[in-house]
Amino acid sequence: MTTIYDFSAERIDGTTQNFSDYEGQMLLIVNTASKCGFTPQFEGLETLYQHYKDQGLIIIGFPCNQFGNQDPANNDEIGAFCQKNYGVSFPMMAKVDVNGSDVHPVFKWLKNQKGGLLTDGIKWNFTKFLINSKGQVIDRYAPTTKPEALKDDIERALAAK
Repeated sequence: MTTIYDFSAERIDGTTQNFSDYEGQMLLIVNTASKCGFTPQFEGLETLYQHYKDQGLIIIGFPCNQFGNQDPANNDEIGAFCQKNYGVSFPMMAKVDVNGSDVHPVFKWLKNQKGGLLTDGIKWNFTKFLINSKGQVIDRYAPTTKPEALKDDIERALAAK
């Protein structure tokens, strides 16, 4: 069976991140954007990361410019924006497509594992996928779901680890 640990992605700094490096940890994967009404969720994501990283939660952001042209900058500019404005210290990947013919393999797999309400496609920025310590998707959250609303699910999954 395929798990998230079978994939890799380019980090925002151009290096390769093998998800097998995170084996045994929980992941929260989010497609992000720097100029979106949901962009302030970076603050909540960073708060979750700081609170749970020592317990085994890694948050991974994937910038995406497919929704309203809300992340048009290059990877260096996106990384600087996230760090400067929200203190983001969790891993950020290079900009990807989450839908369409150039969909990143991670998002193709995520959508196959946990479809959306009306379609499997990603509808907007800040769709979130929670992955357990075995590398399996356990839930998908809408862009409107604030990071702090995930605390109970994260704690339940950490306890089941």
